[in-house]
Amino acid sequence: MKKLLYIALSILVIQSCTNQSDTKLPILGNREPVERTVDGKTIVDTIYQTISPFSYFNQDSILVTDKDFDGKIYVADFFFTSCNTICPIMHRNMLDVYKKFKDNPKVKLLSHSIDIKYDLPSRLKTYATKLGVEGNQWEFVHGSRDSIFNIAAKNYLVSAFEDSSDPQGLVHQGWFILVDTKKQLRGAYDGTKADQVKQLMEDMDKLLREEAANEK
Repeated sequence: MKKLLYIALSILVIQSCTNQSDTKLPILGNREPVERTVDGKTIVDTIYQTISPFSYFNQDSILVTDKDFDGKIYVADFFFTSCNTICPIMHRNMLDVYKKFKDNPKVKLLSHSIDIKYDLPSRLKTYATKLGVEGNQWEFVHGSRDSIFNIAAKNYLVSAFEDSSDPQGLVHQGWFILVDTKKQLRGAYDGTKADQVKQLMEDMDKLLREEAANEK
């Protein structure tokens, strides 16, 4: 299962990289053809995978739900505050994203902690403060084990799980997932690599232009 998730997301990265010259970013993830009849003709629509409703507490102990992301694009990732491997690199790079889009009301960041036991809101607040994050544009969230691990695997296609054989007992991939205002996956980027994070920021600009055009 974990290997399949890795392969699936690797395919998403390849797809996104091969479409950079397109006007619009690709829509990634699972899709399903749905037939409907219009004026006696059969039309096939494509239903794309979207992020399911969610509810977590953030670093300020405030309830955060999917409704708080309505009308916004956002970048999601998975981490834990005591991680001493890829997380520090990921969030140093995410800081560049935060600074570039700081105070843009159309952009949010969402970091899910996978340390269910220790990463309570107070600890997430300390972590956010040390990073220099203010306000709620970048949400660091805590939820139940099932809610976090299930949304990682089923919605964001990211592998995150408990592993007793790992020195820290927790394992996750370092992907940054770009989500549009329809809660559709629009890009996947290795958060430990500066060049991919740079591409993410360029794609966010592109997605913002696309969303603005759709509003007209």
